[in-house]
Amino acid sequence: MGDYFDAVNSFSAPALEKKVLQGSLSNGVNACIECCDRWAKDGGVALEWFGVSGDRKTVTFAQMSDDSARFANYLTSLGIGQGDVVAGLLPRIPELFSVILGAWRVGAVYQPLFTAFGPAAIESRVTAQGGSKANLIVTDASNRPKLNDIADCPQTLVVGEGFAEMLALQASDVAPVMLKGSDPFIMLFTSGTTGKPKGVRYPLSLLLPIAAYMRDAVDLRQADSYWNVADPGWAYGILYAVVGPLLLGHTTTFFEGGFTVESTVRILLARKTTNLAAAPTAYRMLMAAGEEAMAPVAHQLRVGSSAGEPLNPEVIRWAERVLHCPLCDHYGQTEVGMMINNHHALQHASKPGSAGLPMPGMALAILDDDLVVQPPNTPGVLAVNIAQSPLYTFTGYWKVETPNVRGDWYITGDTMLQDEDGYFFFVGRNDDIITSAGYRIGPFDVESVVMEHPAVAEVAVIGKPDPVRTEIVKAVIVLKLGVEGTEALKAEIQQMVRQRLSTHSYPREIDFVASLPKTPSGKIQRFILRGETR
Repeated sequence: MGDYFDAVNSFSAPALEKKVLQGSLSNGVNACIECCDRWAKDGGVALEWFGVSGDRKTVTFAQMSDDSARFANYLTSLGIGQGDVVAGLLPRIPELFSVILGAWRVGAVYQPLFTAFGPAAIESRVTAQGGSKANLIVTDASNRPKLNDIADCPQTLVVGEGFAEMLALQASDVAPVMLKGSDPFIMLFTSGTTGKPKGVRYPLSLLLPIAAYMRDAVDLRQADSYWNVADPGWAYGILYAVVGPLLLGHTTTFFEGGFTVESTVRILLARKTTNLAAAPTAYRMLMAAGEEAMAPVAHQLRVGSSAGEPLNPEVIRWAERVLHCPLCDHYGQTEVGMMINNHHALQHASKPGSAGLPMPGMALAILDDDLVVQPPNTPGVLAVNIAQSPLYTFTGYWKVETPNVRGDWYITGDTMLQDEDGYFFFVGRNDDIITSAGYRIGPFDVESVVMEHPAVAEVAVIGKPDPVRTEIVKAVIVLKLGVEGTEALKAEIQQMVRQRLSTHSYPREIDFVASLPKTPSGKIQRFILRGETR
C-alpha cells in the first residue's frame, strides 16, 4: 500500500499512460485493444456471467476478441465506422460485450441505454433532436417493442433473432481503427438527478483516470474476484464494471437480473467475491435485510466500494461490524468520472462522514459564487481546477450550453466543505441546501443521523417552504419491513436528530412512504419531493 501524499506529489500522466496502455493517446489507441485484444493471448477469463434462470457462462478474452471482431465486420458491412454511434439497449448479457467492443474496434462510439427506459427517454437520447443521432440500436426481444413508437428511429438489430448465426458468418480478421486520446469512445447521458439529462462524450483519454481509480481507490488486485453490481447503462457501470476491470486484464462479473438481497448473496458466494462495488442503495438494502441474511458472506469480502450518492456513516459501520469489511465512500460525476475517494490502495487517514481526498491527478477546491477559493471548513461549491488536473477530460455537453465550465473551473454543483487536512465533506447539491431561520442545513448530515434509527431503511431530507423560517427540514422516510409509522416513532426520530445533530436541523415534519422517487440509476430525486411538497 503506497502513501497517498507521495502518490499525489509524484503523479505523472505520461507515466500512468505508459504503465496502463498498450497504445498511445497521441499516436494511436483503440479501446478494444486496450480492454480485450492485448489480453487474449494469455487465456484469461474476461467475464463470469450469471443468468436469471440459474445458468452460468464463462467468456475468455480470446472468445470476446473473436466475437467483437465479427461484430465489427458486421458494422462495417452497414457502413458504420469511425465517429458513428452504436447504441445498446441490452440487459446484462454476454452479447453486450460483443457490441461494445465491436463498436470500439471500428472506431465507433458506444452509447449505453438503460433497459428500464421507456420510448420517450430512448427517443430523447438517440434521435437527432438533442440526442446522439445513433446509427444503430442493438436490443433484445423484450426491449424491441419500445422502439416502435420512436419517430425517426435508427436501424435496429435484435440479439437472439439470428444474432449468433450472423456473427458466425462474419470474418474475424478486422483491424482495429487507431484513434487519438481526444476522440470519443462512449456517449452517455446524465441521470437527471437535477433536471433534464445531458449528453456527455467520453474521450479515450478517460482510460487513464479509469485505470487510476481501479488501481488506487478500488484496489483491484490480480487475486481478487471482482463484482461491480452497477448497471452498464450508467456511468459507474459502463466505466467501472466494463471498462475498468477489462482495461486491467481482470475478470468482471455480470448478473442478468435486477438487484435483490437473495441473488446478491448467492452470487457473492458462487464467485467467492473479495472486491465489491455498488451504489449506497444496494448496501442499504443489504443492511435492511438483517445480519442473518448476510451471515453466509461475512469475512469473505476484502474491500467494498460505494459510489453514486454519499454513503451514510451508519452503513460503513454496518459493513465493518457485519461483513467484517472496510467499505469506502467514493465521489464522482457522469461528466468527469471519479474525483474524490477514500482510497483502499493508498494509505491515508479515514475520517467519518468524509468523501475522502482527491484522486492523484485531480486538483479540487471549494469556491463561493464569485469563484473565490474558500478557507477550510467553509461550505461552498466543489470545483475542479482544469488547468491543474491532468486527469480531467470533460469537454462540454453535447449540443447544449455548458454553464458549469467557467474559466479554469469546472463547477460540480455539489456543496461541500474541505477541512484543514484536505478532506472533503459532502453537504448537498446546491439545489438541495436547506435555509431555515438563517441556518444553511445540508440534507446529507440529517439523513445520516436518521439512518442510524433501527426502524429506518431509507430517507430523503428536503426543505419545505415556510413563511416564518423560509424553509423547514422535512424527512421522507421508508421504514423497514414490518415497522409501523406512528406519531410516536416520528417524535423519537425527531428527538434523536435534535440530540445527535442540532436543534435547528431536526425534521419538523416527517412523512412515511413506501418508496422514494429515484433516477433509473438509483439516485434519490429530491427535486421531485420538493415539487410534491409545494
